[in-house]
Amino acid sequence: MRVDVQGLTVRYGSVTAVDDMSFSLSGNKIYGLLGRNGSGKTSLMSALAGYRKPAGSVLLDGEPVFENAAAMRQVCLVRHMSDAAGKGDKVSHVLEYGAAWRDTWDNAYALELTDLLGISLKTKVGALSLGQGSALGVVVGLASRSPLTMLDESHVGMDTPTRYAFYDALLNDFMAHPRTIIISTHLIEELASLLEEVVIIDSGRLVLQEEADVLRSRGTEVTGNASDVDEFTLGLTVLGEKSLGRTKAAMVYGTLDDSQLIRARQLGLELGPIALQDLFVHLTEPVGGKR
Repeated sequence: MRVDVQGLTVRYGSVTAVDDMSFSLSGNKIYGLLGRNGSGKTSLMSALAGYRKPAGSVLLDGEPVFENAAAMRQVCLVRHMSDAAGKGDKVSHVLEYGAAWRDTWDNAYALELTDLLGISLKTKVGALSLGQGSALGVVVGLASRSPLTMLDESHVGMDTPTRYAFYDALLNDFMAHPRTIIISTHLIEELASLLEEVVIIDSGRLVLQEEADVLRSRGTEVTGNASDVDEFTLGLTVLGEKSLGRTKAAMVYGTLDDSQLIRARQLGLELGPIALQDLFVHLTEPVGGKR
């Protein structure tokens, strides 16, 4: 499903959560929606799901989503299970609701996921731990097989084995059933290998939209003799440095040209990729220590 956002603004009284944002997602990819706390991620997802009337436009496959029942049925936004089920509902009831609400629902897959993620069908939603509630949200999101599936911090409270089981299930199901999946997360490195494209927002504004591999190529870790590293990085944007004895590693932002690559070889420096999370921190760094 294609997503087109033009001039989108979301306000809560005097607070602007999304500020004149425009971008397009071609669809059938796994997108990472990255931003610091309070950057506007949840408000943006709510607008994409048609939960609020937009100032600007949100189109899904060319159709406005707000007050469009046909378009909204193509969207699944998972935030908290309390949004979709009462505390007295059993997990089995949640799956029944999914089957009733969504034509694309795959109940056999939902049962497979509950078993994989260790969720008992007989347990009441109110008795689930935070991590189990998040895992149930993942079940709903993936089993919905919605053309636009959005998972907003869906990993919260999950232990590490459960998170990695979720990541494997997400990738395998996407490969079998391609669709547009948007994931907001703070665990950037854990999910980095799954993301084909990233959308970075800050203070309600679009900072960058880029293919994940292209973004990674903008950063380089330079390692070698400290004095050689200092010479090489002079005048470059240095994100951070680490030293051990006479050896230094510096993270630099920006594509290196041929002359710089030649100079690195002459100095005997090792060049390698840097983490997507380090690039994200740099791109959303407050100016002058203030936001």
